[in-house]
Amino acid sequence: MSSSINAALPGGDVAGVRPDVRIAPREIAGLPRHPRVMLALLTFVYVINFLDRQLLGILAKPIQDTLHVSDGQLGLIGGLYFAMFYCFIAIPVGWLADRTNRVSIVSLACGIWSVATIGCGMAGNYAQLVGARMLVGFGEAGGVPPSYALITDSFPPHKRGTALAIFNLGPAIGAAIGIAFGATIATLFNWRDAFVSIGVVGIVTAIAVKLVLRDPVRGGMDHGNAAASVGKAPFIGTMRMFFTHRTLMLAALGSGATQFVTYGLGNFAVLFLMREKGMLLTDVAVWYALVVVIGMGGGMLVSGRVIDRFVARSRTVYALAPAISLAVALPFYVAFVWAPGWPLALALLTIVMLFNYFYLSCSVALVQEEVRPDERVMSGALLLLVMNFVGLGLGPTYVGWASDRLAAGGHAHALQLALYSLAPFYVLAVVIFLALARRLRGTNGSITA
Repeated sequence: MSSSINAALPGGDVAGVRPDVRIAPREIAGLPRHPRVMLALLTFVYVINFLDRQLLGILAKPIQDTLHVSDGQLGLIGGLYFAMFYCFIAIPVGWLADRTNRVSIVSLACGIWSVATIGCGMAGNYAQLVGARMLVGFGEAGGVPPSYALITDSFPPHKRGTALAIFNLGPAIGAAIGIAFGATIATLFNWRDAFVSIGVVGIVTAIAVKLVLRDPVRGGMDHGNAAASVGKAPFIGTMRMFFTHRTLMLAALGSGATQFVTYGLGNFAVLFLMREKGMLLTDVAVWYALVVVIGMGGGMLVSGRVIDRFVARSRTVYALAPAISLAVALPFYVAFVWAPGWPLALALLTIVMLFNYFYLSCSVALVQEEVRPDERVMSGALLLLVMNFVGLGLGPTYVGWASDRLAAGGHAHALQLALYSLAPFYVLAVVIFLALARRLRGTNGSITA
């Protein structure tokens, strides 16, 4: 039996773990036999998750034309309304997942948001679309935090950075597929068919998750005999731990400031490129999709390799990598908003996206390393609560509001000015991540200390 497990796990280590990881024999049966299958299927779930979420921004123009909604209303439905459910429902779901079967939670969540996505395609007015999107947020709340913990418990510490980076390719792949598929379907048929088609795929995926995956031992891949000490973390105690833990809060706030930019831009990028830069929906389906998969996807992969390469020397890489990358991205972002035509704008946006997303794998990996195995799902949910309420909830809401206000004031390029005003949040994020680096350096920067 042990030989089959050894063959299935990555890296050629005994049972896929480093020699200093001790796991009781009775617990070996609970370890994932195929970590790569776990990673691949969870990544695909994340692709569907983000694809569903991004369709609203991708199809903003035809939705506006059909349901007669403003930029501000689009910002609310893609931002605050969605985040109200996505962020806060994730907390009880995370607590439940830490105490029950995490695979079942992911499967059920995927099914719920997929049914709700179909509902988006059937919406006849703005109120119905709001209701369906809030239900999408309710479902998606149970997708990502349990997946973080499942991956962490499927790979040894020295391979988690790359594993989590591969998982975090989900947004890049999901957005790219959503752009290509959604724009093509909307061009050939209509925007409603895009929502319904992707919702059906999600339902099939939810069933596959339940049939294929098994919940691994909590802490089974950690250093020492972590699995033997895993209990059931208290709800209030875990929340108190997270919000009083300065390292975790700096990671969450730095990520939130970053997401204020990424979601504020992401929810309006297609509309901006079509309205201000002259792109057509057929152009978006090809060129913008390539920018997302190359830029965002490349950033995710590179950040994961950076973590695994340098974390053994110092944990400050979790903070310095996003701080440096965001500082590099800022001038390219300003140039993207300024660019006179869409070809130059897309070239600049590729560079922006490459450096915009270093923060995600860094923050997720740091939080998962900092907390106990029985706190991982809820801690991941609390990380998402902070960074998504700030970024996802307020970023698109702010950009939509600012665009409407500037347009009402007679500005011909209101959305462009609204996007310019996101630049200071780059600076805020860099400052927070530098503060996190200083703290990590002062609290034993070496991971082995």
